[in-house]
Amino acid sequence: MLKFVFWLLAGVNLLVLAIGQGYLGSFRTETREPARLKNQLQATKLTLLTQEQATAPAAPPAAEEGTTLAAAPATPPSYACTEVGNFLLADGRRFEAQVAALDLGDRQSRRNVAGQDISSYMVYIPPQGSKEGADRKAGELKQLGVTNYFIISESSPQRWGISLGVFKSETSAQSQLASLNKQGVHSARVAPRYSASKQFAYQFRDLDAATRTRLEKIKAQFPEQELRSCK
Repeated sequence: MLKFVFWLLAGVNLLVLAIGQGYLGSFRTETREPARLKNQLQATKLTLLTQEQATAPAAPPAAEEGTTLAAAPATPPSYACTEVGNFLLADGRRFEAQVAALDLGDRQSRRNVAGQDISSYMVYIPPQGSKEGADRKAGELKQLGVTNYFIISESSPQRWGISLGVFKSETSAQSQLASLNKQGVHSARVAPRYSASKQFAYQFRDLDAATRTRLEKIKAQFPEQELRSCK
């Protein structure tokens, strides 16, 4: 029995000695910051953060070396089809001479456009509805001393009207109208007369912005013409 007590006490002493020397690690919980840092691995490399640093949002990851963040360049505008017109023959030739400098080759074309030109101006009394009505109006003109007239009998929008003269310029037609008004003819009018004409429109395809700008400058020399999109 004494041997058992002896060896038990010896074992306890050895256990206490091992704990005291740190062979079995530390069973104490150290709550102080310096002691905790001392026990951490590579404690000298740790940095304490302030409250502001700890709560600040994380910075975005840096771009890898050689990575390009710039957006791809925008595609320059292109004009599929541009049309300028409608030209009479003389102006069309002048326009063609100007656009030749653009050197567009088969990207430039010309098409014919049916048009109408004012060929003259007519002083007339509007249609009277029938031959009888036109004859009555002609009789009134005779009573007013007007003898230079012509009843329009041909099939046209002016049929059974009365022509009082056809003039090359509008000014001459207006002078005749004023003279008739002095004679008491107040139902007469002036209207242009049209004739078919041949006109031209020019089309340009696949123009870049710079060429389109040059074309607009040329068109500006022909202010009566229209620049428009086409198919």
